[in-house]
Amino acid sequence: MKKHWWKILTVVLLLYSIVGGLLMDVPRLHILNESIRNTFYHVPMWLGMMILLLTSAVFSVLYLKKPLQSYDIAAYEFAKVGILFGILGIVTGMIWANFTWGSPWSGDPKQNNAAIALLIYFAYTLLRGSLKDDQQRGRIGAVYNVFAFATLIPLLYILPGMTDSLHPGSGGNAAFGDIDLDNRLRMVFYPAVLGWTLLGVWLATLGIRMQKISYQRELSELS
Repeated sequence: MKKHWWKILTVVLLLYSIVGGLLMDVPRLHILNESIRNTFYHVPMWLGMMILLLTSAVFSVLYLKKPLQSYDIAAYEFAKVGILFGILGIVTGMIWANFTWGSPWSGDPKQNNAAIALLIYFAYTLLRGSLKDDQQRGRIGAVYNVFAFATLIPLLYILPGMTDSLHPGSGGNAAFGDIDLDNRLRMVFYPAVLGWTLLGVWLATLGIRMQKISYQRELSELS
């Protein structure tokens, strides 16, 4: 039970954020109206993605310092879950944009850059899959993964702020935290961020365990 407390916390936080996000009263802001509830899903998924991809990059740096396969596996699994969260973030963002901007994809700089960032990470998974040697795959994959995360920050947070953008917090637009004075949103938002992030960690740890079991099975078959 002591080892699984954080998994129980994950389920509780996600149930709270989903139910609370759908049922609680929200501010009636111009244009946003009820679509502001997507704050509890779209934004936490993106923040969770950033944390997961950062964790993946850290494991890649650790691998470059000390080439242990456990570091390589962890970097890859955290990256995969980060990519999944990125896809969910783009989809929920498109749904939101359809209601507020009139189109699911309007060519907004942050939308375009988010798609580019995901393509860079898709290339990371393809690169790893094309390399057969474990050490070569781990070393090249680690270097590429660090590069991919280094491009993520300017793509999502620096470049969109240097041009016109519809997205809150970019192109001179105020972020939701600046224009929304209703603290009730924070009562659901912060638990949602923690809940989705913990879910990502949970999925990544499951993937790590499966990869290690598969590797051990391959070794036993070769011996």
